[in-house]
Amino acid sequence: MMDAIEKKLLHEVAELDSLPVGAYNIRANGSLQSRSVTANIDIVTKEDKPGIDIFIKPGTKNESVHIPVIISQTGLTDLVYNDFHIGDGADVTIIAGCGIHNCGGGNAQHDGIHTFYVGKNAKIRYVEKHYGEGDGRGKQIMNPTTVIHLAEGAQMEMETTQIAGIDDTIRKTSGDAAAGASLIIREKILTVGDQHAVTDFVVDLNGEGCSANVISRSVAKDHSVQEFKSYINGNCACAGHSECDAIIMDDARVIATPGLIANHVDASLIHEAAIGKIAGEQLIKLMTLGLTEQEAEEQIVNGFLA
Repeated sequence: MMDAIEKKLLHEVAELDSLPVGAYNIRANGSLQSRSVTANIDIVTKEDKPGIDIFIKPGTKNESVHIPVIISQTGLTDLVYNDFHIGDGADVTIIAGCGIHNCGGGNAQHDGIHTFYVGKNAKIRYVEKHYGEGDGRGKQIMNPTTVIHLAEGAQMEMETTQIAGIDDTIRKTSGDAAAGASLIIREKILTVGDQHAVTDFVVDLNGEGCSANVISRSVAKDHSVQEFKSYINGNCACAGHSECDAIIMDDARVIATPGLIANHVDASLIHEAAIGKIAGEQLIKLMTLGLTEQEAEEQIVNGFLA
């Protein structure tokens, strides 16, 4: 049974107020809390290291998998290796994410290494949300690593969100795409206080006609620091796009390093990067509608990260 804190964390990271329908694996404070499988989706505990293998049968349609992690124990460092085996022609949604509640003196940390093997013409939507809270002296730390292998014609759409609460994070995502495959990554990050967030994307476009679109939107407040790195390697006739848009406020710092490497004459690669403060005319317009300056800033930030 979960207590009130754990239920709140589960709601924040997976929008769950009760056990979901379909396949799921809920991990709490370093141990399995509950699990369910279906006829088409199996979840197996690894024997050689912490983590699970998720097997989705070829042709599986309109099913979902929830694999949230929640931590409410101060001083705990949790490490998992989760591998996803997506069969040819499947079309599924995977909801992940981690929530940490830390009110003690020690750090609470979760490191998740997720590897996706997406079969031919399969389609996957992967949603990952990170959330932290706590009034203790310890930090909330998360270091997610995602490795993506797309077979011919496979499609993956990844949505990753970190909205405050996480003190330190190194977020690494790498992928490779075969012919006709498509990878879309959307990232949203908000840092406050003295928080530090590093994002590192590396995508190899290896197959004829494959594509990648990496989009990052972030807001840095107070004294926080954000670093964005993105490298797209075009090794064939392919299309790649990298976009980093950041709002900087107060005494924060934002570092953006988008990189493109074309190793083929027909590799079409584009990158965009923009960092700036909130425009004065935006604030004035909202303040004329009766909002205070702080309320106007909040409206702009919420809309930017929506």
